[in-house]
Amino acid sequence: MLSGAWRALAEEIAFWRDAGLTVEFWWRDDDAARPAPALARLLALSANASVPLALAVVPLGADPGLLAGFGEPVSVLQHGTDHRNRALRGEKKTEFPVSEPPRVAAARLAMAREQLEVRAGNRFIPVLAPPWNRLPEALVPHLAAAGFRGLSQYGARRSAEPATGLRQVNTHVDVIGWRAGRGFAGEDESLAAATMHLAAKRAGAADRREATGWLTHHAVHDDAAWTFLERLFETTRKLPGVRWRSAPELFHIS
Repeated sequence: MLSGAWRALAEEIAFWRDAGLTVEFWWRDDDAARPAPALARLLALSANASVPLALAVVPLGADPGLLAGFGEPVSVLQHGTDHRNRALRGEKKTEFPVSEPPRVAAARLAMAREQLEVRAGNRFIPVLAPPWNRLPEALVPHLAAAGFRGLSQYGARRSAEPATGLRQVNTHVDVIGWRAGRGFAGEDESLAAATMHLAAKRAGAADRREATGWLTHHAVHDDAAWTFLERLFETTRKLPGVRWRSAPELFHIS
């Protein structure tokens, strides 16, 4: 039997379907750097569920063997350069502090992008998913010149094109409870966040064209998080009017 949170999500999806609209989901996982059992489980989950995975890889910390043997539904995004916290006192964690000149940060990103692109080959798409989802506004206009065509952060986007030549598609549901022991955030909480974003889009309070993004961090998943993801994919793929989109589709990269 479905819980109240599952029923609420199913009802929201039905509202979209009745309006002749398709619910679009996408999946991004952060912090990939080295081969590990958790990463292997993540890749197997994507393949078995036939749900496209956008894997955000740390370029300068990536093990050379990390990208071997990826299956068909996997795309590689760039997760900063080295995932090192450079925040000044009073700043939240960030790899890109406001004190770093934008051109310097962009050059650092471009160098790391070139390295990751060589390693990832045709799996790579030039999309930046900054560590901790934080990036100074002043850096955004420099990303296209650094070779990026996309940006992915957290929360409802303000614009589909935050700078010329740059497309933004964010995530909206983080399944990890970072302030509550770094375990699974909870079924009700995760489903409610997805339902809320869908409802906001339907009401015009958020960009209806932005797919609702699910954010995971395979390295810290507990059993409850894995179980939830398996159920999420199995349940939503059976619902009419739901489509799981790939990162290349969303960022218009062929």
